Amino acid sequence: MIIDIDKNSGYCFGVTNAVKTAEQYLSNHGSLYCLGDIVHNDAELKRLSKLGLTEITYDEFKNLSYCTVLIRAHGEPPETYQIADQNNIKLIDATCPVVLNLQRKIKNNYSDHPDLQVVIAGKQGHAEVVGLLGQTQNNGIVISKMEDLDQIDYHKPSCLYAQTTFNIDTFKLFISEMQQRYHNLGNDHLFTFQDSICKQVSHRKKAITKFVENYDLVLFVSGEKSSNGQQLFQECKSYNPNTVFVSSNEIFDQISLDGINSIGICGATSTPMWLMEETKMALFKKLKKDHQLDDSMQ
Repeated sequence: MIIDIDKNSGYCFGVTNAVKTAEQYLSNHGSLYCLGDIVHNDAELKRLSKLGLTEITYDEFKNLSYCTVLIRAHGEPPETYQIADQNNIKLIDATCPVVLNLQRKIKNNYSDHPDLQVVIAGKQGHAEVVGLLGQTQNNGIVISKMEDLDQIDYHKPSCLYAQTTFNIDTFKLFISEMQQRYHNLGNDHLFTFQDSICKQVSHRKKAITKFVENYDLVLFVSGEKSSNGQQLFQECKSYNPNTVFVSSNEIFDQISLDGINSIGICGATSTPMWLMEETKMALFKKLKKDHQLDDSMQ
């Protein structure tokens, strides 16, 4: 039995930085507030909670004062910083540099062109998208499916951006469709776009789909709330139909390993490497229990 972990899986830079920032602060102070989930992975949230990290909601944040709060990698809208300033809250800003750069671009473009329709390809309500919308005073347009393009006025200028973890193929479809709609009205000059998808995330897709082709069974480890996880899982499944989404090791009770000679373990950019290693160990235990693995094979 071959069991491999994809060495290219695991945290992206932004999440790694946010988690390390939290760990460093906690090692010195013992407790810290975080505005929202620092990462969309329940196992990692539980680990950090034991270290003293407390997740708070926006309503709770508004009622705090004279404390320290971590801003996660997803970023925040300007309102969050205004509230912190008013309530004497110290912010530890762990916004991903890629997200921060995108926020600045949108803010500057929107400020310089008041009539511009800022269009964001992303998931409505996602933390990063909320932060991006805030740069437009919440006047931007969020699109996640083709029908959403009907919200755009093709007689007016627009600029299309993307959530940094958005599916690149869907983004290209949006670009093509918007170009066509503007062209049909003779308004080609009114449409611009910027490819703001994180290259580390987009390259992850290519590497992980190549990885999954080599195994009889693939275990994709991710939190259920991870947008990137859901996207990558679907990509993996399209290349290897025998791919299973693993958010808890309890799933092993439902998986048949009959006829399986090789297993690949991979995960989202929000999946810590330690969790994939833990998944591998849990799998070893199941195989030993089912008498499909002996100690010499580990």
